[in-house]
Amino acid sequence: MFLYVVTHVYAEVDIEDKFGAPFAEVKDVGTLVSIVVSNLYILAGVILLIVLIFGGFSIIAGSGQNNPEQAAQGKKAATMAAVGFLIIFASYWIIKIIELLTGFKILEGKLNP
Repeated sequence: MFLYVVTHVYAEVDIEDKFGAPFAEVKDVGTLVSIVVSNLYILAGVILLIVLIFGGFSIIAGSGQNNPEQAAQGKKAATMAAVGFLIIFASYWIIKIIELLTGFKILEGKLNP
């Protein structure tokens, strides 16, 4: 019975105005790579935080339970997270140096004015 009563819903909203559409501006592979690399830095930061928290909890739990294997596993996870952070940090600044030398914005996909 409710199927016969159809009301109009005027809820069409252009969400591009509010949230933007980063992939709408992709015109070539370079722009796509710039968008992906920029977002990978954010993802790497989130993964770094998760691994550091996991490593810290493993160290604390291993020390509290007199389990040296678990504490060593936590130390290894924290160390690898720190090494990964240094690699990501260095790669970001290498890209920035290349941008400075060439004048091409790698992470934005356009030339400096």
